[in-house]
Amino acid sequence: LLPSEIRGRTLFMLFVRNLYKSYGVMPVLENISFVINQAERVGIVGSNGVGKTTLFRILTGSEQADSGTVTLAPSLRLGYLPQSAPDFYGRTIQDLISASLGNLRELEERMHALEVAMAEPAVDNLGQLIDEYGRVSTTFQDKGGYDLERRLDIVLSGLGLAYLPREREVETLSGGEKARVGLAALLLSSPDFLLLDEPTNHLDSVTLEWLESYLADYSGAIVMISHDRQFLNRTVTQIFEIDEFSHELKQYAGNYDAYVQAREAERRKWEEEYERQQEEIADLRKRIRETARQVAHNRPPRDSFKMTYDQHGAFVQQAISRGVRAAEEQLRRIEVAPVPKPPKRLQVSSSLSTEPLKAEQAIKVQGLSKSWGERSVLNDLNFVMSARTRILLRGPNGAGKTTLLNILAGRVQPDCGAIQVVDGVKAGYLHQDPELDPQKTVIETYRYNQVGFEDEFVGRLIGYGLFRREDMEKKAGYLSLGQQRKLEIACLMAARPNLLLLDEPTNYISLDMLEAFEKAVLDFEGPVLAVSHDRWFIERFKGQIWTLVDGKLKNESATS
Repeated sequence: LLPSEIRGRTLFMLFVRNLYKSYGVMPVLENISFVINQAERVGIVGSNGVGKTTLFRILTGSEQADSGTVTLAPSLRLGYLPQSAPDFYGRTIQDLISASLGNLRELEERMHALEVAMAEPAVDNLGQLIDEYGRVSTTFQDKGGYDLERRLDIVLSGLGLAYLPREREVETLSGGEKARVGLAALLLSSPDFLLLDEPTNHLDSVTLEWLESYLADYSGAIVMISHDRQFLNRTVTQIFEIDEFSHELKQYAGNYDAYVQAREAERRKWEEEYERQQEEIADLRKRIRETARQVAHNRPPRDSFKMTYDQHGAFVQQAISRGVRAAEEQLRRIEVAPVPKPPKRLQVSSSLSTEPLKAEQAIKVQGLSKSWGERSVLNDLNFVMSARTRILLRGPNGAGKTTLLNILAGRVQPDCGAIQVVDGVKAGYLHQDPELDPQKTVIETYRYNQVGFEDEFVGRLIGYGLFRREDMEKKAGYLSLGQQRKLEIACLMAARPNLLLLDEPTNYISLDMLEAFEKAVLDFEGPVLAVSHDRWFIERFKGQIWTLVDGKLKNESATS
C-alpha cells in the first residue's frame, strides 16, 4: 500500500518501505518494511550489532538509508530516547524541562491569542476561530497542559529525580541520573510517537514499575528496543525481529513470551521441512543411480544377437528411461528453489572458569564511608565476603551501589574505613557501561595483557560464540554498545577471576545471549557481588539479597 492509501484507512503514524542500509560491503538492514498505527506498542529484538539502533537513527533522520522510504504522518511529533544519554553541556535540569515543555507553551500562547481574537467586537471568521480554539485546547488538555505542575511532580518523582536541585548542571550528574533526566525531558515533551532505545537501563525496580504504568496510559504509539524480558511482556503487543542472517524484519503478534513460542515453532517447522526435502533429494538421486544401472543392464544386444532382442526388452528400456527423466526433472525443480538450510544457532559458551580461593574470607570491610560533597552515600559499612558468598545488591537509584563496587575494585578511594583483600584474590569487574579504548580493534582489546598467538585468541573469540572472524579488525568505537558489552565479557572470561564484581551485568546484552551469560554467573564457583535491577536475573540469582538505603546495608535474605 502507498502511504496515502494507508492514511485513508487507519490512523497511520509511520510507514517504512523497503529500507536498505549497509556499511561498506556489509549489509545491515535489507528490505525493511512495516507500518505503525496510533497507540500501537512494538518491541524490536535481535542480536547485538544486527541494526536495531541503526534503524532508529534512520527513523529519526540522524542517519540516511541507502535506499527505501520513511514516511511520517503529517505534523507528527517524534520523541527519541537514545541508548546513551548526551552530556547536555552547560544546561541545567530546569533548562531541559523548559525546553521539553516548549510545545505546551506554544499551545498555551496560541489559546490566549485566539481568546483575544474571539473577544473582538466585530469578528468576520468567528466560526473558524472557535473551531481552531477547540482543536488547540483539546490538544493542550490531552497533553496534560492544564495539569502541568502536577505532571512535572509525577514524572520527576516517578523517575527518582525529585531530590535533584533544578539548577544543577546536567553534566555534573552520574550516568544513571543523566539517563533518567533525559527520559523525564522526553516524557514531559508529550510527543505523539515514542522511540525508546533500552529505556530500562539505569532504572531501579520502583522507577521501572512506574515507567510501565506511565507507558500503559500513554496515548501515542511506542516502538522500543529492550533487553528486559518482563518489561517487553508488560508493555508491547507486537515484536519485530531483525534477523541476523537475512537482515530482514519479521513481525510477531503478542508479547515477548508469545514471540519466543512462535519463533521456536517456526524454527522446528523449518528444520523439519529442510530434513524432509533432504531425504527426498537423497531418494531421487538414489533412484536415478539405480535406474541408470538398470538401463545399462538392459542395453540392446550386440549385432550378432539382434534377433534375440525382443520387443519386451525395448519397452522395459523405454520405461526405465522415462523414470530417470522424471526423477531428474523433479530433482531439478527442487534444486531451483530448495528449502534453505537453517543457519546454525549462535552457541554462546560463556564460562567463567577459575581456581577456587584457598582462604575462607575474600574481602573484609570495616567502617567504610563515602560522601559526594555534602551527600553521604556509604555510612560505616561492615561486612565480609567469604570464598562462597553470593550477594545481589539492590537499592534505589543514586543510593551508592556503583560507588561501593568501585571502592572494592580499587577505582575509588573511601573517605574512611578499611578494606582487607586476601592474597590470591583476583577480582573481575564488569562496569555498568562499557569502558573500552575506542581506537583498539576487537582482537587487540581481547589479547591485551595475554601471552600467546593471535590465531589462538581469534579461535577463542569465535569459540565463545560472541564474535565472527570478520569482526576481529573492527575498532571498539564502531561497535554497538551491546557488542562492546560482549567484548568486555570475553575479556572477563579470559582474565579468569576468582571474585566477580558485576554492575548491571545484563545491560545492553541482546536477548539471544542473556541466558548463557546468566548461567555462567550462576555456575561461577567463587564469590559474587552483583548489582542488578533485571527481574529475571534476580529471580535466578542464588544467594543473599542485600539492600543499600540511606548509606546502610541490610541483609534481606540468606539462602546460602
